[in-house]
Amino acid sequence: MAKDEGAGAGSVLLAFLLGAVSGAAVALLYAPATGRETREYLGEKAREGRERATEAAQKGRQAINQSRDTLTSAIERGREAYQQARTRENA
Repeated sequence: MAKDEGAGAGSVLLAFLLGAVSGAAVALLYAPATGRETREYLGEKAREGRERATEAAQKGRQAINQSRDTLTSAIERGREAYQQARTRENA
């Protein structure tokens, strides 16, 4: 069986990001567009990425809030059931 050498998720993510940055740098060096066109394109893509990140963060916050509400409701129902069971035992 293969031995785990401790390559965690952080190392994999770092390697991926370094590869992406290196690829982007090479792509810019060999880009057929002018510098101005390339900067406009990159600016547009950066804005799109920022908008997507904002939307993803908002959806994440909504999911967390919904999960928190569900958990709070479940805990409350559990407390009520516990209290009812205690009341029945003492009666």
